[in-house]
Amino acid sequence: MTQASGALTGKVALLTGAARRLGAAMAKRLHAGGAKVAIHYRGSAADAAALVDELNQARPGSAIALQADLLELAQLSRLVEDTVGQLGRLDILVNNASTFYPTPLTEVTGAQFDDLIGTNLRAPLFLAQAAVEQLRLHEGLILNLVDIHGMRPLKRHPAYSSAKAGLIMLTRSLARELAPHVRVNAIAPGPVLWPEGDLDAALKQNILSRTPLGRVGSAEDIAKAAWFFAAEAPFVTGQVLAIDGGRSLGQ
Repeated sequence: MTQASGALTGKVALLTGAARRLGAAMAKRLHAGGAKVAIHYRGSAADAAALVDELNQARPGSAIALQADLLELAQLSRLVEDTVGQLGRLDILVNNASTFYPTPLTEVTGAQFDDLIGTNLRAPLFLAQAAVEQLRLHEGLILNLVDIHGMRPLKRHPAYSSAKAGLIMLTRSLARELAPHVRVNAIAPGPVLWPEGDLDAALKQNILSRTPLGRVGSAEDIAKAAWFFAAEAPFVTGQVLAIDGGRSLGQ
């Protein structure tokens, strides 16, 4: 498999939270395989513009940037409408945008719960609802970015872990509901890129010591998985693929 295979030529992908990090890596991978891409962002306007410029220099008219607050339901349907209006169709929806921070039981607030559930579960559900007509028309794909901690809870993160667990169940539920015309799958990253900000060196080492492959994965590892689901897995639906160096095996 090569990025330049052109397997996605003529297709259009909408990726949420795609201005930076994992989302940007997936957008580049799908774009290199021929897809046009809509790069959603909330606040990273400069990063989104730079990515779109880079992609359009490689292939003019192949990328756009769309701003939206995914907690506002009315903006979700607009995202889909703007993608179709500017790029002509929609074949692939990648629900990548996420919020992540600790919420110990004795400290969690209603606002934090609403934010974590809203970005990690509510938005993917209603984006799927907004996109389903287009996706059915083109035998499309929904790809959700979940987390190994949606299967094995992360201490001090009950709201986040619960939201990702819900997204895993949503993936499987929609795979059944939308078959045979739309495939729905998920990628569950483990230790792939460190979170932004300072992370204690001892904590990093502890995580690596419990990861069988003994290293952190890269954004490209996630992008390769996205390519697999988008271009090489026409008979796969309802699956969750852990990209975690074996971390979810448990140690």
